[in-house]
Amino acid sequence: MARRLLVAALAVTMTVVAIMTSASAGTLSWRHVPVPAQVRPQSGLNEVVAFGPDRAWAVGADAVGREAPGFPLVLRWDGTAWQRQSLPGVGWQGELLSIAATSPTAVWVVGRDSAGGARLLRFDGSAWKESRPPRGVVLTKAVAGGGETWLIGSRDGAQILLRWDGHAWREVPAPPGSVDGLHILSPDDVWAAGATNSGAAVSHWNGQAWKQTIVDGFPRSAVSSVLAVSPTEVWAGGTEGFVGGPPGRPIPPLLVRWDGQEWNRVTVPTDFGSISSLAPDTSGALAWVSVVRSQKWGPPGSNPPLIPGPDFLARNDQSFTEYSEPAVAGEGDSSVLRLAPVPGAEKVWSVGRADGPEGTFAPRILRFG
Repeated sequence: MARRLLVAALAVTMTVVAIMTSASAGTLSWRHVPVPAQVRPQSGLNEVVAFGPDRAWAVGADAVGREAPGFPLVLRWDGTAWQRQSLPGVGWQGELLSIAATSPTAVWVVGRDSAGGARLLRFDGSAWKESRPPRGVVLTKAVAGGGETWLIGSRDGAQILLRWDGHAWREVPAPPGSVDGLHILSPDDVWAAGATNSGAAVSHWNGQAWKQTIVDGFPRSAVSSVLAVSPTEVWAGGTEGFVGGPPGRPIPPLLVRWDGQEWNRVTVPTDFGSISSLAPDTSGALAWVSVVRSQKWGPPGSNPPLIPGPDFLARNDQSFTEYSEPAVAGEGDSSVLRLAPVPGAEKVWSVGRADGPEGTFAPRILRFG
């Protein structure tokens, strides 16, 4: 009898725990994470990279005035809070635009000083140091994957791609048009997102040449983020452009998917905005889509006609779950939303900058999970 009672009690306890766990999982949401007090007003973040639950880096600029360029900003997450990192020897003013890493001891950051010159920083696991950027190149983005690190930039107005060979940056031929995002699987398996005069374009590098496909031929359409899951599943996100129309008319988001045979447009639950980032889950499948300035058509006859749309879309099987960023006192919506998954965990970071009062802005850090 005592044993049966014990078994029954354990069963009840496990049921309660399961219900609580299910309820907790169902209430997961995006949460605001404060920036350190050392970060000065008028700051913003551009990108983030994570190595695990207790280690991540975010970059941007702080103390940006209406006519002042601001200062390079690096933050580090230690598992409990974000801390500002010192940059010994970095005395220039400007902004850090992008961060990428193949490991915690090989982190690259692309920046630009107040004179428009390219800046390149490297973290070797113990300290940040400046590295000489390739001569005559304006850098915009660093991308890592498959043990590779590449840079996106331009030289004399022409697109340029650079690959780190372990000792120096080597130029790689660029596909036609512009390149705004890369997904690197290996040296001979790279996907590029961008645009041409014919519309949004995705290109694939096989180690010898690029094969480019116009994924949306609408004028002024472009994709800036690409995620390759497998040879028969590749995603790209950006915006579909308008030609003409009333001034200030918002632009629809653009999400397309390669199924191994052709590119198809994927419907998302928002009518306007820009898809700024795609993030995978722990298996590499598409898990998150961020949409900047997301808006939907309101009910017929509503005034104004547009209502806020979802800021984040969680991909689950064949559908999306909508999420909004949390409200932050004294701040508005984010104007930049860049995602970074946490390896080995069902968590994801988003960094950017939020609207402030009277044309100001503030750094924004959000976390899901």
